[in-house]
Amino acid sequence: MNAELFIHVSPEEMTIALLEDKRLVELRKEKRNVQFEVGDIYVGKVRKLMPGLNAAFVNVGYEKDAFLHYLDLGQQFRTQQKFLKQVIDQRNRNQNELPHVRRENDIDKNGTITDVLQPGEEVLVQVAKEPISTKGPRLTSEISLAGRNLVLMPFCDKISVSKKIKSGAERNRLRSILQKVKAKDMGMIIRTVAENATEEDLVGEYELLYQRWVKCANKVGEVRPPALALSEMERANAMLRDLLSPDFNTIYVDDEDVYEQVRNYVAQIDPDRLNIVKSYSGTVSMFDAFNIEKQIRQSCGKAVSFKSGAYLIIETTEALNVIDVNSGNKSKSASDQENNALEVNLAAADEIARQLRLRDMGGIVVVDFIDMQSSENRTKLYERMKTAMANDKTKHNILPLSKFGLMQITRQRVRPVMNIDTTEVCPTCMGKGHIETSVNLPEMIENAIKQEAAHKDAKGRLEVVCNPFIYAYLKKGFPSTILKWKWRYSLSLKVRPSASLGIVEYKISRG
Repeated sequence: MNAELFIHVSPEEMTIALLEDKRLVELRKEKRNVQFEVGDIYVGKVRKLMPGLNAAFVNVGYEKDAFLHYLDLGQQFRTQQKFLKQVIDQRNRNQNELPHVRRENDIDKNGTITDVLQPGEEVLVQVAKEPISTKGPRLTSEISLAGRNLVLMPFCDKISVSKKIKSGAERNRLRSILQKVKAKDMGMIIRTVAENATEEDLVGEYELLYQRWVKCANKVGEVRPPALALSEMERANAMLRDLLSPDFNTIYVDDEDVYEQVRNYVAQIDPDRLNIVKSYSGTVSMFDAFNIEKQIRQSCGKAVSFKSGAYLIIETTEALNVIDVNSGNKSKSASDQENNALEVNLAAADEIARQLRLRDMGGIVVVDFIDMQSSENRTKLYERMKTAMANDKTKHNILPLSKFGLMQITRQRVRPVMNIDTTEVCPTCMGKGHIETSVNLPEMIENAIKQEAAHKDAKGRLEVVCNPFIYAYLKKGFPSTILKWKWRYSLSLKVRPSASLGIVEYKISRG
């Protein structure tokens, strides 16, 4: 599989498109200079406690208070709070060293929010979900700083290795490398991509992450809550961090500043592949030149076609996404209803997996597949959906088909669903929903012809172009309306139909 990343930058936003084998599979639109991105670390102040929800509302500077649940505090929350207070108290300390904090007891897993927090208390938090609809950000106090190979977990003091790294010897090698260099009370998660990574790369990335944490701690001591302590890296680089793989063969960027940022980041994480980063400077928009804009228009509407006339209908609400599978013209091409339903459903599973990534749909997704009687075919469809979503890095869960032919999918939602308006303003009513009455149209055309005939310097044949239905009306009878106009205004007049014009549209020109 060949993967290509396209980064389009405008003054208002950055659009990132990922193509796999020339097919659009992910699309991200990020407002520039936006606040409250996933991964941002804030010093907040507890606004109020909600014992009934076992949660706190925290002021982090957003228009609505952010939500922090007790289960998102982390076991070492007391140690983190003690660290926060010492950082604030020791503002004049050596900026390259962090204050040493004696490890506190873990908080009770079954405890309550009132046991550990009080209104007005300062707290170090990280954005886990961006603001969605009327809700403020969702927060966590389990701070993590993600790199390409590693994730740094302050106050954790444990090294975990991705379960996808199967080799025991490799797991032990990775763990021993980091055990030698990591600071006390610093936990690490070794990501799948770190398999077979060199010691130099791992140690170098750990040092970069640790320095980011030191920078964050220093900023905490300088600001007054609510305030941003550490921002997540540039969105283009963050996406590269999670997506860059051997399949990538090109990264196109159409902005010089962002191009340099991406080059510098790739030089850090994979210097041997720096040549895949390319600057685009064509006269045609990059998304038009690579057929991306057309794919967006075809793939992001309410109805999405996918194979031989079959199509999906996609509806999105606050808590639920509904996808209906329709066979369309495909149902006429096969005599066996069961096999036809299976073929359409299997193709729909592939398209649905793509749509979930493309629109970044989250929450509960209910898919209404075409009914199938065979339990074997239903199992095939379930397995196909799991295979199709295997490349989706967002956490998800898929349930088998219910007896009503419905499949339920849950997918983690960390940012608002991608909604792209693929509609256009009606050229006839200009978006008003009303047009001039067609009864008056012949009179309106005649008035326009009369004005043209009144010009003394008017020369040549006069041509009127109108909708075919109006043309048929003007042509009927003897003498026809067109013939009457010729006699009345002594004109060389030609009237011709055009299906591209609306019912009440017309054009007049000199031949």
